[in-house]
Amino acid sequence: MAGAGAGTRAAAPVAVAPAAPVRPRLRVTSPHPRGASIAANLALLVVGVAFLVPLAWIVLASLDGDATVSVSLPEAPTLQNFRDVLTYELTLLPLWNSLVVSGGAALVTVAVATLAAYPLSRYRMRFNRSFLYVILFGSCLPITAIMVPVYALFVALGMLDSLTGTVLFLAATSLPMAVWMLKNFMDSVPVSLEEAAWVDGASAMTALRRIVVPLMRPGIAVVFIFVFTQAWGNFFVPFVLLLDPARQPAAVSIYTFFGTNGAVAYGQLAAFSILYATPVLVLYLLVQRLAGGSFALAGSVKG
Repeated sequence: MAGAGAGTRAAAPVAVAPAAPVRPRLRVTSPHPRGASIAANLALLVVGVAFLVPLAWIVLASLDGDATVSVSLPEAPTLQNFRDVLTYELTLLPLWNSLVVSGGAALVTVAVATLAAYPLSRYRMRFNRSFLYVILFGSCLPITAIMVPVYALFVALGMLDSLTGTVLFLAATSLPMAVWMLKNFMDSVPVSLEEAAWVDGASAMTALRRIVVPLMRPGIAVVFIFVFTQAWGNFFVPFVLLLDPARQPAAVSIYTFFGTNGAVAYGQLAAFSILYATPVLVLYLLVQRLAGGSFALAGSVKG
């Protein structure tokens, strides 16, 4: 009976800890959510209108034979403004000069900045930080403050009215910011990839050319577009250093549409502005496509 009683004995109840009370989540809300949303939307609307109105004027005025400074729909849309400005001397030659100056300055800047950023990114030297601060200070110098000595230097070297001299000067003025940007992009490339190449017998320049540069193509594309657009829209430097109208870029020749006594050919000016802005947009789309995605480093250091 004792064994049977032991077999049929009920199990001892298991103590269950009381559940912790569930605290209601506090929802932080703005005291005036609707008013803040309306104010933000109005601010964005004002900014959007401020950008869209000039663009709308350019498009509408380029199609208006009697365009004025006011924004209005053309009564009889026409392409005559484009026919008037689309000539070799007035548009094609200045645009070609702009491509030579801007493209040359961008290529020289990217090449020199890559070589300068490599030791700053890979080698720990005593004066690295000081050198970077000097570069940052050089990017803050206003270009108008150095144009007088630069003009005297160009006269002494016989480089005045030279496209090559203008390209080199624009590249030199863009170099500080390009070095700073490329150094930061190069820091994101793992050093272990270069070390593996060094083990295989590659030199530092070979590793830079075959490993680092292909992996930082998006960064190089950003710097290229940055320098190109700066040189493309630069009016002051070509205006001072290039004297022959046949060598002046489109940023300078656009002022031929401003006549004497305040007379302005608004329709032709708007048509030329559209043609002037088109190469930059095309280059941006082309470079963005050729540069590749931002995930070039994905999986490169696995295993």
